[in-house]
Amino acid sequence: MQQYFVDVILPIPVEKQFTYRVSEEEFGVIQPGMRLAVPFGTSKIYTALACTLHQNPPLLYEAKSIHEILDESPVVTAKQLQLWFWIADYYMCSPGEVFRAALPGTLLLESETIVLRNDDFQASEATLQDDEWLVYEALQHQPILKVTEVSSILDKKNTLPVLKRLLEKGVVRVKEEIQEQYRPKLVRFIRVAPRYSEDEALKELLDDLERAKKQKEVLLSLFSLSATTKKPIKLKELQETTGASAAVIKSLTAKGILDDYYLQTDRVTYSGKAVEETRELNTYQEKALGEVREHFRDKDVTLLYGVTSSGKTEIYVKLIEETLARGRQVLYLLPEIALTSQLIHRLQNYFGEQVSVYHSKYSNNERVEVWNNLLQNSQKTRIVLGARSAVFLPFTDLGLVIVDEEHEVSFKQFDPAPRYHARDVAVVLSSLHGAKTLLGSATPSVESSYNAKTEKYGLVGLTRRYGDVLLPEMELVDIKEKYRKKKMKGHFSDRLIEEIGESLSEGEQVILFQNRRGYAPVMECNTCGHTPQCPSCDVSLTYHRIRKQLRCHYCGYHMALPESCVACGSSDLDTRGFGTEQVEEELREIFPQARTGRMDSDTTRGKYGYEKIITAFEQQEIDVLVGTQMLTKGLDFRNVRLVGVMNADNLLNYPDFRAFERSFQLILQVAGRAGRTEKRGKVLIQTYNPYHQILQQASMNKYGDMLTDQLNDRKQFLYPPFYRLIKISLRHRNYHTVQEGANWFSGALRSHFDIPGWKRDYILGPESPSIGRIRNLYIKDILIKIPPSQNLKKVKNGIARVHKSFSAIAAYRSVRVSFDVDCY
Repeated sequence: MQQYFVDVILPIPVEKQFTYRVSEEEFGVIQPGMRLAVPFGTSKIYTALACTLHQNPPLLYEAKSIHEILDESPVVTAKQLQLWFWIADYYMCSPGEVFRAALPGTLLLESETIVLRNDDFQASEATLQDDEWLVYEALQHQPILKVTEVSSILDKKNTLPVLKRLLEKGVVRVKEEIQEQYRPKLVRFIRVAPRYSEDEALKELLDDLERAKKQKEVLLSLFSLSATTKKPIKLKELQETTGASAAVIKSLTAKGILDDYYLQTDRVTYSGKAVEETRELNTYQEKALGEVREHFRDKDVTLLYGVTSSGKTEIYVKLIEETLARGRQVLYLLPEIALTSQLIHRLQNYFGEQVSVYHSKYSNNERVEVWNNLLQNSQKTRIVLGARSAVFLPFTDLGLVIVDEEHEVSFKQFDPAPRYHARDVAVVLSSLHGAKTLLGSATPSVESSYNAKTEKYGLVGLTRRYGDVLLPEMELVDIKEKYRKKKMKGHFSDRLIEEIGESLSEGEQVILFQNRRGYAPVMECNTCGHTPQCPSCDVSLTYHRIRKQLRCHYCGYHMALPESCVACGSSDLDTRGFGTEQVEEELREIFPQARTGRMDSDTTRGKYGYEKIITAFEQQEIDVLVGTQMLTKGLDFRNVRLVGVMNADNLLNYPDFRAFERSFQLILQVAGRAGRTEKRGKVLIQTYNPYHQILQQASMNKYGDMLTDQLNDRKQFLYPPFYRLIKISLRHRNYHTVQEGANWFSGALRSHFDIPGWKRDYILGPESPSIGRIRNLYIKDILIKIPPSQNLKKVKNGIARVHKSFSAIAAYRSVRVSFDVDCY
């Protein structure tokens, strides 16, 4: 008798695929890329992804049968699977982790344990303990409870012991149920009943409604709307047009005069049409576009180095136009969700409803709709605009990938796995589809510039601003000297106050950049020096004045603002350092007439948080906008003349080999928001060290000098792009366990890589990172530098072998180990 099997990926961090038994009929129906509900463990049911169909039973275990097939056709394409396996292999994680990260949450069904009343239970209620009786009592009123509901009834998180006792006593039964979480959006439409389609019947109806004037008015409005739009009429639209109450329409439907019906619709729609022709390019843009096309003939990736406000977006638009004309799709990646809200209007003006947006501020259902539209090759998804997760989408015929602001660290996923870099994944995705990739930036990353320098990528320069507008004038303000001469008001120097006053008096807008949110990073007792710390992380709590709270920015722990020191009882508490909240408050004191706004992750939490602030600033409802680095990323404000960097030093003094490169990029990017129209902008950079090399290079816009210096340093100290980096992080609740485990792991690595061409100093650590404990887990890091002479694949295999030996040691089995390839 023939047996049939399917290998599946489960959304769990396990390397291997699992084999399940299927019937002959199911074997004929299942295709790779379909979702299957499968049992795993003792009673859990997971959504798995079908990969390979075969007739070979597993050797080490008895294959279970699948629970059910969830799809009629594949929801994941063959090219997507190919990309996901590449991500898992390159970034040293499991395909299941990629699967979980890639699929919108509503497509990943998981079973919910259902607690049922056992009608055969005959024993006395007196045998039940108090917590057991509470569950029993609840089941008398409601025959089915979810585990989460049991948890709220008992007011405790761990309900398993109680449920176990109830099961043993036969009071309850449990079962696993899976539920499809995605619900299509249905919109209610209204129409005249078919029996009134004849003229005579309609005339008779209108005569009958002579006395019911409201009802007749609704009917006539419905005819008028149908004739004008020639589309189905929404119930809501009819109510808004006529002002009729729901009762009037209800009585018409009750009489059978009107029919209501439902149609499925997308949650995210664009109601307008493409209204603008794409702009004419200037000479420099035309030249750059020609060079991009030239490079695309023999290179798959091209780097467009264009200074801020040089008109890179218009070049992208022309390339998108050409790609759409060939009938292919476009992926436009942005580092920050804030940018999508500004750019989507521009693209929709050119391309109408062909533009779809995909990022984490959209609901799961909205993301599923974009996913489904792509699978169906819908006209609505010819262009997909998205943040880093958009690389996982099911493209069918991708022709162009644009990675805007390619230098941005936001393209890197740090936690949880897969710890991928969207720019690098986009390049691989492009090659799978035979597409071209364009990387754009005013301050390209050192790695991309090096790739262009070594002719791996094409390089195109755009060194003039659009309309020949001058780059902003940059001035370094020595605040050490200003404090000495008492010319500081709070954290504002006299020069900054003078320039803000001048800009406001001329009706211009100002941006102030401070790369810390909250009011102050530290609150300190002036009597004993105690600083409140997070109980779960090795970090001081940040003071948020608006909420009157101390908050941890790592785990979310918060506490009410203490009135006295918890260590000595003194009420003499003061703050150290400053964040965006404090800058905004000081600004209001100095310029009470100015309308201020703040843009950081505290003020942009909602779905439309970014859009509200950006729109208000664009429409000049805000005079001065204070913000963190989300302000620096490619936003286009026409009326900003002045940009102030409140403190450049906290960018430079950061324990990271990319600190100088990042500081240069941030300063130039935030400076690029100033003077984007005729009048030249001005940038004031406040610093304690105005003679610092990076600040000098940034103030004179010397990207080439910065690149040369950084490449020399990186070559000398064995860093990318010359050496590859892999960071291994070990985490555990017990400090000694993680310390011993990390020592064993690093020792084993040194023994394993004791080979020709490998030096001892290529393996650094174990060391505690700058914050050595997060969420009660102690952390130890080991950094591996891989020389260009070594094969990356072999090195990863060696690390995996050491990890396998490490996991086999009983004492270290509970230590969490994670790998971060290209950890920067």
